[in-house]
Amino acid sequence: MTTQVTVERVLNNNVVVAVHPNNDEIILIGKGIGFGKKQGDEVTTEMAEKTYRLEDASIQEKYKQLLPQIDEEFIGFMNDIMNHIEVRMGSKLNEHIHIALTDHIAFAIKRMQEGLEFTNPLLIEIKSLYPKEHEVAKEIVGMINERLHFEMPEGEVGFIAIHIHSAITDKKVTEINKDSELIQYLTTIIQNQLAIDFDKQSVDYHRLVQHLRRAIERVHKGESVGERKKLDDLLKIEYPLCYNLAWKLIKVMQQRLQKPVDDAEAVYLTIHLQRLIS
Repeated sequence: MTTQVTVERVLNNNVVVAVHPNNDEIILIGKGIGFGKKQGDEVTTEMAEKTYRLEDASIQEKYKQLLPQIDEEFIGFMNDIMNHIEVRMGSKLNEHIHIALTDHIAFAIKRMQEGLEFTNPLLIEIKSLYPKEHEVAKEIVGMINERLHFEMPEGEVGFIAIHIHSAITDKKVTEINKDSELIQYLTTIIQNQLAIDFDKQSVDYHRLVQHLRRAIERVHKGESVGERKKLDDLLKIEYPLCYNLAWKLIKVMQQRLQKPVDDAEAVYLTIHLQRLIS
């Protein structure tokens, strides 16, 4: 549906801030939509390739400040990336991704052009934790490489995957990173205590990482997995090494997350640990 809106501010030739008839401020992105326009001029939403309402005023203001610092063609390219993510994930994205991912990719490209490169120590964990996001992020890196004719480091796939997961779950990137770092720390404890070398591409490792992620999510939400007293007693006798390690992991989680962990988590952790060594 085409709606006539009033230009409030021209950010560049391809981006304008406008006022909708219902008095909402919106951002219109489209090739040449801002060319020759000034405050008070009328444009139609049909002229825009993408319209963002960005209901959070602080996010909208940050986005308006970010856009003039970025090449106009790149803004259109980011619009294509956002559309690609929405289609592939089959989910509406939280509006904060328009700032966070645009800023991240623009800065990553600048680093590359200056010969700087950041590694991503959590790349393997991210791939196991968020396989769909990782797959889509890999496609986005491919789009960037094709457009700019250079190879972005593989670690960028992990960084972009985190931004995608953040946008579809409404979690902050910092929170997701903290949980991923905790999972990496827990797996290191397991590896040292059980004296085993993980095959981080294996199904068992993937299952363990996914279980730790779900356990951490339950802690954040204050959820319980239910009473497992009989099974708890049995595992304590049958698999003392894994049972004691499971409790050590629970204590680490409680300390790091500053929240109680359901005792019954020890049962499931013990089973996963025993599967690893057997």
